[in-house]
Amino acid sequence: MRPRGDPAAAPHVSIILPVHNAERWLHECLRSVLQQDFAGPMELSVFNDASKDQSLRILEEWKAKLEGSGIPVVIGGHESPYPRGVGYSKNQAIAQSSGSYLCFLDSGPHGCPEVLNTVTQDDVMMPQRVRLQLDAATRHPTSIIGCQVRREPPDSTERYTRWINQLAPEQLLTQVFTSHGPTVVMPTWFCSRAWFSHVGPFDEGGQGVPEDLLLFYNHLRKGGGVVRVDQSLVLYRYHPDAATHSVLETTIWTHRVRFLEERVLPRWAAFTIWNAGRQGRRLYRNLSAGARRKVVAFCDVDENKIRKGFYCYEDSEEAPKPRVPILHFRAARPPFVICVKLDLTRGEFEANLRSLHLQEGRDFLHFS
Repeated sequence: MRPRGDPAAAPHVSIILPVHNAERWLHECLRSVLQQDFAGPMELSVFNDASKDQSLRILEEWKAKLEGSGIPVVIGGHESPYPRGVGYSKNQAIAQSSGSYLCFLDSGPHGCPEVLNTVTQDDVMMPQRVRLQLDAATRHPTSIIGCQVRREPPDSTERYTRWINQLAPEQLLTQVFTSHGPTVVMPTWFCSRAWFSHVGPFDEGGQGVPEDLLLFYNHLRKGGGVVRVDQSLVLYRYHPDAATHSVLETTIWTHRVRFLEERVLPRWAAFTIWNAGRQGRRLYRNLSAGARRKVVAFCDVDENKIRKGFYCYEDSEEAPKPRVPILHFRAARPPFVICVKLDLTRGEFEANLRSLHLQEGRDFLHFS
């Protein structure tokens, strides 16, 4: 047995693991708990959400191994015909745990897909994860702590993985409106129990509800910070052959637009939408009437759109119909809400943006 601090003390870190039909992934996931190099008190809190496979048997098998190594294991769950969902399972696992810090881990298809896709994942922690993230969490008690990830297979979701790993510290707060979702991906989250209790719980609406994104937004509303440990501490797997329908893109879009209107647009008297194409026009149409009236122009590089000169919102109930100018980006005035996807134009868009010498968060925000 490895010593883990005072065995009579309450666990300092609780690893939170929701499980639903995860037998294919559980062994490696639980082995990564056993292999943590953190020497302090730690427990594993598992909630089994109506699994019909061998997940519970595997959990009981690993309970003996983990407790033999000084890691207490709490297993809760239910056996009703249908799962209650990942938000419910995380809340239950947290409620039955006792650590002063929470380390989130996903075991398989019941876990948290990337916000805008619905792939299955199974996650494995690197041995130093708990130790390094606990150190960061003690220094940032009102922050969600994330980390860099290693993607498996390495060539899957390349743009998304670069985004996760390469955001600058200040962009962890400025790029929270993009379609990628939280700027530290959910399977890497680590935070204090006190702060989670202040922000949470997870929404328990079940399938179709982006519970991670909603909690992340609420965290930001309450003044929380976002910190990333710049080491790959989680192996984040991608399984395109095991897709499960999860959250509709339109649901995510609606939450993003409303959060943009809540957090940013009230402090801008006027702004420009960068992209006169489909995504830019969609944002314009989905804004509230008051926010739409602040849009002074679209901007673009497409000569055909610029030559047309304006976008007319034909479905508007206003009379006359709003006609918004379309300008070349160099003729437009900040601040900008940018609806151009990053990392897709061989650097051309990024070079255009850099040429304007603007400050992200003040002069522009990404909504791509």
